[in-house]
Amino acid sequence: IGYPHLNVKIGATHGGISVGEDGASHQCCEDFALMRTIPGMVVMSPSDDVEARAMVKAAYEHEGPVYMRFGRSAVPVFHEEDGFTFQIGKGEVLMDGSDVAIIATGLLSYEALEAGKALKEAGISARIINMATIKPLDEELVLKAAQECGKIITCEEHSVIGGLGEAVCALLSEKCPTLVRRIGVNDEFGHSGPAADLLKQFGLSAEHIVEVAKDFCGK
Repeated sequence: IGYPHLNVKIGATHGGISVGEDGASHQCCEDFALMRTIPGMVVMSPSDDVEARAMVKAAYEHEGPVYMRFGRSAVPVFHEEDGFTFQIGKGEVLMDGSDVAIIATGLLSYEALEAGKALKEAGISARIINMATIKPLDEELVLKAAQECGKIITCEEHSVIGGLGEAVCALLSEKCPTLVRRIGVNDEFGHSGPAADLLKQFGLSAEHIVEVAKDFCGK
């Protein structure tokens, strides 16, 4: 698909730890990394139902190969369908802030948004960014966040190796050296269990994001 740059759209379901009881053999946490290495492949992961629908339409209109990762578990819908637009390669600021920027993708975008609300109450101003497109990355938005906030936290339901976190780090190391903390699956396989419990166990929750942000900001 990649070499002849075919106009093929891949919709892969059951991605990440939240697959739950099916266990490690079904919990794909390496797909972003694998797909990012294929030249010309667009890699995306929606945060909720509204964004998923808009993403599919954008992928259909895009000329070239696209990989979309969808989860298994139901997630809260926080986008308003009326007026929502989706553009491949563009991130979205969900909450503005200046102390730290939290860049999330997939179901962790909602968790990051909830973390941002809790951090605000704790006196930390967090900029929450929903980065639905992992490749091509919205470099302008990432660099702006790095320059204005000085600290970046990435959040993904994927291995910390090869995914959103490494894409952000690669960009920043070349164009704007910035302190980064990566939240994701730490070079290990998952295991069987209820999805919500597994997400908390692997640190893929608003509570853990808050802990990391507080430590990062020295509060």
